[in-house]
Amino acid sequence: MYENIISQEVCALLENDIRGGALPGALLFSGPVASGKLSCALESARILSCTADIAGNWNCSCPQCLKNKSLVSHNVLLAGPRDCTLEIAASRAAFEKAYEAHAPSENATRYLFLRSVRKLTMRFSPVLLQDDDKLSKIAVIVSEIDELMEIVDFPHELPECKKLFETCEKIATLCQKLEATFLYDSIPIKHIRNMSSWAHIKSSEGKKTVILENAERMNEGARNALLKILEEPPEDVVFILTTAQRSAVMPTILSRVRTYNFRQRTGEEQRDVVRRIFRNEQYDGFISEYMETFLPVQPDVLREAASNFFSDIANGKIPDVAHTVMLCGKFDVRLELRIFLDGIARAQKKLLASAAGVEASALCMDAIRQCWNDVAIYNQSPTGALENLTRTLSKINKLNGAVFRVAV
Repeated sequence: MYENIISQEVCALLENDIRGGALPGALLFSGPVASGKLSCALESARILSCTADIAGNWNCSCPQCLKNKSLVSHNVLLAGPRDCTLEIAASRAAFEKAYEAHAPSENATRYLFLRSVRKLTMRFSPVLLQDDDKLSKIAVIVSEIDELMEIVDFPHELPECKKLFETCEKIATLCQKLEATFLYDSIPIKHIRNMSSWAHIKSSEGKKTVILENAERMNEGARNALLKILEEPPEDVVFILTTAQRSAVMPTILSRVRTYNFRQRTGEEQRDVVRRIFRNEQYDGFISEYMETFLPVQPDVLREAASNFFSDIANGKIPDVAHTVMLCGKFDVRLELRIFLDGIARAQKKLLASAAGVEASALCMDAIRQCWNDVAIYNQSPTGALENLTRTLSKINKLNGAVFRVAV
């Protein structure tokens, strides 16, 4: 069991609980970003549905394992916000490199690419989107992705390199559009309610698994709806919540789940993940940094743009928002905006050196959070959100005696 989860001792505890029949109906996987929580949750779903005499082997060829390995099982529901497109890009690079070189890792990287795409599309299941007014628009994009995935999926014979690469490019472009346009930043209450209805329907194919990623990112209504189902969970359903901020999960929810703690991998262990999973022997950094190398606009460019944006405001100037947005690739990948706003947050930290600066810094951070919410939750354009941020920060600076100057 859990052979493909690298350097996480918690897997041994999970295996013991599964083999001993002691696994509870609600679990929380808590740990740092990029510690393997989602992979472990998906692997747990596969193990729990396995029909082999000795369940859990990754190479098992029972029907349920084959469906779960390809992430097409009707017994798994995945919800929650996540930046998916960088993993898709990294997986695609590994797959294309292996295929072009006829490498032994071709099938493994093929699975890697397929799974990376479906980690995104699964979040737009018709089960979750029932009665959603965006369903028809989302369904068109997901249908296009599924059609292209048929070319790449097992057991079909892969086409020649040029066609395969063109297909992967189209899939990646559609995934970026799907994530940028429709992926929510907090789990909607509708999804929790639809998930609850689905969980209460008896399955003819064994145990169901519900995975809620970044479970701390829910509004009060969604948290209460989740709490209700965890109080009286359906039989033959396992709920797996994941979080990088356990303290942000509602205490009453924590009281109804068993926590499995994932640790921060060491630098060498993270490099090992990049080598073994993404087949990159040359890279010598952390997993998150490796993923960022696949951003259309590199993090250093985004952080420099953020520093210049803040400096202009500190010096009483109005930043050229349109130019900034173009320089940052229109923030087509949501993570780019997050890195940019984090750059502004870093730039204003020097304000904390004075009493007046502390108050201005708190207001500044509130404005940065509001800018993110305007884009991620309320679907405002990055240009509009940054124009609002410019006005708010300029006002904060003026009302506090141009205090921003001490930070540049």
